[in-house]
Amino acid sequence: MLNPKVTPDSPVEEQPVIGLIGMGEMGRMYAKHLSRAGWKKIHVCDLPQKFDALQRDFKDVPGITVMKDGHQVSRSADFIIYSVEAEYIDKAVRQFGPSTKIGAVVAGQTSVKAPEKAAFEAHLPGDVHIVSCHSLHGPTVPPLGQPLVLIHHRGPDWALTLVESILQPFQSRFVYMSFEEHDSVTANTQAVTHAAFLSMGTAWKSSGNYPWEEPEGRYVGGIETVKVNIAHRIYANKWHVYAGLAILNPSARIQIDQYAKSATELFKLMLQNKGTELRERVYHASDVVFKDAPKTRPILLSEDLLDRFSLGPSPERRQSLPPRANSHLSLLAMVDCWATLSINPFADLQLAATPIFRMWIGVAEYLFRSRERLDAAIEAALSDTTHRPDDLEFCVSARGWSQCVSFGSFELYRRRFEETAAFFQPRFEEAQTVAARMITAILEEGTGS
Repeated sequence: MLNPKVTPDSPVEEQPVIGLIGMGEMGRMYAKHLSRAGWKKIHVCDLPQKFDALQRDFKDVPGITVMKDGHQVSRSADFIIYSVEAEYIDKAVRQFGPSTKIGAVVAGQTSVKAPEKAAFEAHLPGDVHIVSCHSLHGPTVPPLGQPLVLIHHRGPDWALTLVESILQPFQSRFVYMSFEEHDSVTANTQAVTHAAFLSMGTAWKSSGNYPWEEPEGRYVGGIETVKVNIAHRIYANKWHVYAGLAILNPSARIQIDQYAKSATELFKLMLQNKGTELRERVYHASDVVFKDAPKTRPILLSEDLLDRFSLGPSPERRQSLPPRANSHLSLLAMVDCWATLSINPFADLQLAATPIFRMWIGVAEYLFRSRERLDAAIEAALSDTTHRPDDLEFCVSARGWSQCVSFGSFELYRRRFEETAAFFQPRFEEAQTVAARMITAILEEGTGS
């Protein structure tokens, strides 16, 4: 039996064989970090047609052996991670699960765990242990300090210890949950957050211009920088990263639907100029979400910090532009959604927040913790029509994404995502670089490092 407290410095004959089935962006990220950590026996595979390319890509990477298929990985590995899309997890486990080595530990890296749990229980042999995982960050974000969910579903304690030992070199923060707890938390921290940025992107695409660029310059500086950069970052990724989480997670569907309702209902109050009702609703949401929130250092520290990462005009040019009022409908709707569904975002922030979720809470906190800024947004919503066309497009986009998710169609989701992504594609390279720097700077400032 393997020593569950094995390390990369252990003799090679004492090290576990680590298997990765699926070598997309997250699979490759795991393979490279495991190799850099010093693990000597890493068996990986992907689709048969990708075998030759995978061999070329990893021929000089220490410790990695490219296998023909998941059967070879399953037969040889002591710890196996299925790193496939949630849409295909049942098919993959049904195909390769019966070949799993006796006594091996199996995990999945899917972003929604309900179908993963069902696939494991249906297709894995009874003499196989299940300790699943999920890194709550994208493949381009360093794992250091990021939450890494571990789910000890079936098997002895040593199985969990083995998984901890293998993943310890990532220097992530282990968070222990059940499959069900994972899906609830990821719905709170990811699904509706993604929906907000997806809706912004589709709204800007429908408007047919880049509104952070001159002559409009409506989305430059301060918290607008977060909206623009994170929207770019999401659309620069693969569509399936977000589709499975939204479509296959029942909690996510409820939240995405409520977000669209909140945006629409608030927008109707704006159009009807019902200032009293709008203020009452926004203040009520603010009290529910922020009144008893922990009084910590703000996640987003200052507009000066964010201005360093704007895609718009230079800081000097921005100083000459007139100030732009903004209703911040996307933020008002987000806090209204949390309040309506009795979601405490700060509880999830402490538990298992992704970098993007930290940004989004930080933006909301920046707006709602200042009555002056919040009142300015409400006043802009009622009396300044500068952003009214964008707010209209945003509501239409939010409802469109909600309907897309409710239909449960991956193909419809893909088409909607890729059509919007094509609009932003010319700016992806610059935006990805700037967004990565922004996230790193804000997280470092937020932790006082």
